[in-house]
Amino acid sequence: MSKEVYRELLEVMKKRGGGYAGMDIPEFYELVEELFTPEEAEINNAMPRKPFTAKVMAEEMGRDEAKIQEILEAMANKGICMAANTDGTQFYQSARFMPGILEFQFMPGKTTVRDKKIAELIHAYEKAFDDKTDPAATTFPTARVITVDSTIEPGNQIHTYDQVQTFIDKSDPIAVTTCFCRHAAALRDEDTHGMPNDVCMQFGQGAQFAIERLGGRKLTKKETREILDRAEEAGLIHMSQNMQDTTGGMNFICNCDRWHCVAVNRALAKPQPGLFFNSGFEPHFDPDLCVACETCIDRCPPEALILGEDDVPQVDLDRCFGCAVCATGCPSKAIAMATKPGFPEPPKDGKAMMEAVKAARA
Repeated sequence: MSKEVYRELLEVMKKRGGGYAGMDIPEFYELVEELFTPEEAEINNAMPRKPFTAKVMAEEMGRDEAKIQEILEAMANKGICMAANTDGTQFYQSARFMPGILEFQFMPGKTTVRDKKIAELIHAYEKAFDDKTDPAATTFPTARVITVDSTIEPGNQIHTYDQVQTFIDKSDPIAVTTCFCRHAAALRDEDTHGMPNDVCMQFGQGAQFAIERLGGRKLTKKETREILDRAEEAGLIHMSQNMQDTTGGMNFICNCDRWHCVAVNRALAKPQPGLFFNSGFEPHFDPDLCVACETCIDRCPPEALILGEDDVPQVDLDRCFGCAVCATGCPSKAIAMATKPGFPEPPKDGKAMMEAVKAARA
């Protein structure tokens, strides 16, 4: 019975889609048997697509409501489903692996023996999945870079979806959690290169879930800006979903490094990373201000810069993310970001993005 419920879980996770959606390999079963008890797996498999109450689930499964509520609460607290209280009614919702369950495991920043085991199991599953997947198969990006808007040259058009301040101004609450990529790496005793960990942000309902269930800390708008400034100073990349909607679909900003971030590593596995993972901006270098210190070259996450003629950096736009990590670290302020000619706008919302993904596959 327990083996059958995990085989059914595989099909359920495949249908939910997203990253690492499900693959019939030993590493998948080793992972889900640690994440889900058989009873939790059964409830996960019965979850509808839209938010639901414990009462609805109990009626659907022919089970006791109090018992179902107890299990759903445990699942939400473990980060294997989502939960939100709306006008006094507790709702639950199914979650994908990514974005979702795999990240939720590490947002609380815990370091127990079980956390270390889960970090190893997730890493093994992701590696086995990637080994059997063609990195060129995904042709439309679901994640995008948000450039540091303070580095944009005057005269360039800046859309609201290009500004992290838009997220801050329009969102309440705002939460910060532990960076799941770097924390998982630390649990595996890998080098995190001294990058800050308390910089992953959630907005709106996602923030409320993080605060209530995943150990998230509620932020003021001033604290939010300070954390983003600290991430920029460290050389991290602002990243979110590849859509324009800054109120409904875009409910997080990750601050990613080049070593452990899944989105960055997947982009770097492609022949032309900068065409797949980008902000729509590119760096311009002022030869009169540049002192050839090579700080920008050292900071560049995709290693897209070299020192060219006349000791001025040159950029490989096939690799450049347009993240402005070079510009924020330049001691002589010789780098500014400019609009990338011909770069397409991101899809309007989540529905448009999924349509673009399907069209790219076709």
